[in-house]
Amino acid sequence: MEHKSELVKNTFIIALGKLSTQVLSFLLLSLYTSKLTPAEYGTYDFLVNLQLLIVPILTLYMEESMFRFLIDADTENKKKTIISQTFIYVGIMTVIFILVASIVCGIIKYEYAVPFILYIVSCVFIGMSNALARGLSKIKLYSVSNFILGFVTIILNILFITVFNMGVYGLLYAIVIANFITSIIVFIRLKFFKYVDIKRFNRKQMKDMLKYSLPLVPSNLSWYIISLSDRLMLTGMAGTAVNGIYSVANKFPYILNTVFSYFHTAWKETAAKIVKEKNYKKTFNSIYLDTKKLLFSGMICLVAATPFVFSLLIDKAYEEAYIFIPLLALSTYFSCLSNFYGGIFAAYKNTKIMGTTTVAAAIINIGINLIFIPIFGIWAAVASTLISGVVVYLYRIKAMKKYVKLVRTKMLGPIIVLIIVGLAYYSNSWLFKGIGLAIALAYSYLINQEVLKRFFKGAIRKVKSLKKK
Repeated sequence: MEHKSELVKNTFIIALGKLSTQVLSFLLLSLYTSKLTPAEYGTYDFLVNLQLLIVPILTLYMEESMFRFLIDADTENKKKTIISQTFIYVGIMTVIFILVASIVCGIIKYEYAVPFILYIVSCVFIGMSNALARGLSKIKLYSVSNFILGFVTIILNILFITVFNMGVYGLLYAIVIANFITSIIVFIRLKFFKYVDIKRFNRKQMKDMLKYSLPLVPSNLSWYIISLSDRLMLTGMAGTAVNGIYSVANKFPYILNTVFSYFHTAWKETAAKIVKEKNYKKTFNSIYLDTKKLLFSGMICLVAATPFVFSLLIDKAYEEAYIFIPLLALSTYFSCLSNFYGGIFAAYKNTKIMGTTTVAAAIINIGINLIFIPIFGIWAAVASTLISGVVVYLYRIKAMKKYVKLVRTKMLGPIIVLIIVGLAYYSNSWLFKGIGLAIALAYSYLINQEVLKRFFKGAIRKVKSLKKK
């Protein structure tokens, strides 16, 4: 229960920093889609996803290795050694990237060269500052910094798009400025200069950290390749406008993924602590069951509620995106569960299995896209994402047995509810859509009663303790 309480507390703190600005950002989707054409939005979405491919190759996820090793570091000297290795490696690679990217973009005369290079570097900065804050257990600072990041990004987006009409340039520069401002604030607050010393270069420590981080590259890149290959192939085979439609369709399932990311960020730290406990199997299973029920509830409620808000948030030019949302939501559900398992693998410092599972899924995704996008367009991209997500999910369940056997849950009830919600979603009857939403909400409450009771009891105790003070 102690680990559960810590997990809930950290998830809540992280969510406070991110949720408000991300909700506002989602509500501003109507502004973005009204000011940008599908082709422009498709270009922006493509560059954002290209960043997700480049940054991991550049850093080799040394920031994640820094986070994991800092959790086990019990002295200031060890912390300084771990942090120094990370900044030495990432610093050198960032300089090399700037030089190579400048030459390549200069040769091809790429229109968005300057903002894109700055965008990549700023993402490296924010990734390092986030990992450092988490690794040093400064969760509140991490949360506040993410609030600042989201707030500044939104303000600059509105300013650059509506006042200066900067289009894609505006969206990119907004992120660049927000990333640099936020990361600098975090570095100053943590006084990171006292931790970084080039003279502390330690070959063994660097080797151990790279051994942990290297398998994360194919693992995480494969998730991004699954997403990026859809966009690359849709753009190449069907045009940027089609990619814009697909991008908007993904915005709704992304809500579930975003909320889960708050939990996942806290989960990686908690899982690393649980493995040291005697009753780790019982604790893992308890958290797993709660997580799976909450994720399923989030998915069906998201799908059931979408018909009532879609036309309010999305411009008519993107209305085709509506039909793809349920399957993309189901894909997100499986990928979130897979990431939950990934947290356990990371706790055991076995990142290799994470790489092999997602690489296999990426190969399947690319194969389906190559064959079927020319024939079925967006439907092929949706199907490839779902199939590859299920493959990773099933593969990791099997691999998990080496560490802990997770209990099986009954599937008949969830499948029936999922079918009803899906039929209601595609129905032309608003009454049926309303019934679908009511069923989704009622079922979600029933399966999560115990979790909700624990949450509210904990919240009430917290409020009472604050009053006493």
